[in-house]
Amino acid sequence: MNSELVIEIATHAVNTILRIGLPLMLVALVVGLLVSIFQATTQIQEQTLAFIPKIIAVLVAVLFFGRWMLGVMVDFTYNLLDNLYNFIG
Repeated sequence: MNSELVIEIATHAVNTILRIGLPLMLVALVVGLLVSIFQATTQIQEQTLAFIPKIIAVLVAVLFFGRWMLGVMVDFTYNLLDNLYNFIG
């Protein structure tokens, strides 16, 4: 196994992680921004107010994107294990 192969595997792993995490991070970002705008307009300065809506939104996003996320992870793992004989030799 040469260094180019290790870098290629690491690149695919990072790409997979970003593809899986991006929808959840975007949902948390949008909800946090909306809560911040709400706090600014109502002048409520409670720092813990943003956590509950973000947690609920991310849980709903996991329910919505969960099947797709699992499919991406299974595809990556299947491809990695399917090409295992190339990595050993």
